[in-house]
Amino acid sequence: MKLNEWLNNEIPNIAKTLVDVHKDYFSIEKSIGFEGQETIYKILQNFRSALFPCLCDKYSSDNTRINVSIGNNLRKSALDLSELIGKVLVNENALNETDAKRKAEEIVMNLINKFPEIRKTLQTDIQAAYDGDPATTSTEEILFSYPSIQAISIHRIAHELYKLNVPIIPRIMSEYAHGLTGIDIHPGASIGEYFFIDHGTGVVIGETCTIGKNVKIYQGVTLGAKSFPLDENGNPIKGIKRHPNIEDNVVIYAGATILGGDTTIGQNSVIGGNIWLTQSVPENSKVYNSQPLPNIK
Repeated sequence: MKLNEWLNNEIPNIAKTLVDVHKDYFSIEKSIGFEGQETIYKILQNFRSALFPCLCDKYSSDNTRINVSIGNNLRKSALDLSELIGKVLVNENALNETDAKRKAEEIVMNLINKFPEIRKTLQTDIQAAYDGDPATTSTEEILFSYPSIQAISIHRIAHELYKLNVPIIPRIMSEYAHGLTGIDIHPGASIGEYFFIDHGTGVVIGETCTIGKNVKIYQGVTLGAKSFPLDENGNPIKGIKRHPNIEDNVVIYAGATILGGDTTIGQNSVIGGNIWLTQSVPENSKVYNSQPLPNIK
């Protein structure tokens, strides 16, 4: 059989089988789909341009045009995001379309109303990077080149949607940031002001993690779960505290792993590189591996 003949005879059957299999697990009609996923990426780009107008690629010296451009992008993104939230509320929360539309519009207005507050918090993150990295020469360098700022700016948007109980979309946002930066922050994590991740690659911050103000962590740090309590059917119990608490003014060096929902790192503490912790540390602590003795002959 030649390729053209095979394509005409077999492809329709294969396509139908794939659709039938997919329908056994997902709703094609209600899903936001890959197109919706791409729309979320575009929404994030527009939101970041609104939060940081210097990211705009047009009208950089004309304030009036910048205002109009950002306003138009926010309007379009608000409508697109509202439509996507409405779909997931119908699909995941079983709301009717009228209630889902009304709820989605309330969520979007709530989110965008918080943008000035989010922007001020992000400026503290930029300042923390400037204060904490002697290699940088300007805050503009940090904004345009540091993966930490890209990841945390997306996180602070996704976290607001997470707090408003929006399904799916906050996680798509956080995984988009993960793919761009190598920094994996679950949208449920609560992170205070003046937060800086130096270098960033391989950082993992779990859903129920809480991080105070003026915290600095380095590459390869994991703030994760120690274990997963199981229900009577042997499945992990969801919605419980699983990840550690990091108090104010803590520094965590590269490769450290801190696990457990009842684990707290007290304020003003320093956690050394490659440390494994599953228990709490009091404030003003220094935790590090002992140095090997020199081989003296």
